[in-house]
Amino acid sequence: MQIIVFSKMLAAQTVPELIATAHQHDFDGYDLCIRPGHPVTPDNVMTALPAAVQMMRTAGLDVPLVTSDITLTSPDDPTAEPILRAMDAADVRRIKLGYTFFDPLTQDYWSEVERIRQDNEKWQSLAQRYNVKVCYHTHNERVMGINGAALCHLINGFDPRYIGAYLDPTHLVLEGEEFAFALAMVQPYLAMVAGKDVLKFRVEKNGHGSSSYRGVPAGEGFVDWTAVFSDLKRVGYDGPLSVACEWHLDDGRTFSDVLRQEIRFFKHHRDTAG
Repeated sequence: MQIIVFSKMLAAQTVPELIATAHQHDFDGYDLCIRPGHPVTPDNVMTALPAAVQMMRTAGLDVPLVTSDITLTSPDDPTAEPILRAMDAADVRRIKLGYTFFDPLTQDYWSEVERIRQDNEKWQSLAQRYNVKVCYHTHNERVMGINGAALCHLINGFDPRYIGAYLDPTHLVLEGEEFAFALAMVQPYLAMVAGKDVLKFRVEKNGHGSSSYRGVPAGEGFVDWTAVFSDLKRVGYDGPLSVACEWHLDDGRTFSDVLRQEIRFFKHHRDTAG
């Protein structure tokens, strides 16, 4: 299992600086954002992605995954095919799509499922053309594919060579779904796992309570990482784990310090999983 870093929080770094960061903190490569403000954008992807990946691989790193802008959900988006074509040219075989938000008070759920499945017919054809896998990320906050069960509604029946699942233990915790249960449902499609943790807490205001949460370094939150890695080992998962670096630090620790700690944490769990 490769331990890679999601480059979202490193947008200001150039490709050589990303390489230096990876060497400094001893991780295997990147889940590289293709977003405005990053070294690779939807506008320059055809040249910038192959060049960036080549530089990283020459430096001993890998890019097994790219992440699109959160607005890329439709195969009819004008950026969709150029990105998949650039991935093929760069030999990057997984992409995480954006998010389709859903309002349960005003929208019909099954109509949205059907619409997305129709999109997936097109995604599957595009992915087959460029030999890549289009992946859906389990994410809380009212998005389609919010957990493993809902994700099955979107992807079950499609070819797992071209349509994939990206399980996020943190968002599963927030939505109350056990990782092992989600894994059992999406296992044939599993292509990616996220590495991040979360604290959930109750906020009282004017006599009323509500739930909130914040990202914390792995091992300091609610995710049972011993169980997660044991489950992954049990099913023989050998894909990447993408470290998100989405922490709220207010105790004097630096980003660099916590990143180093995070990489050590996930390597330890990978190497000692029972």
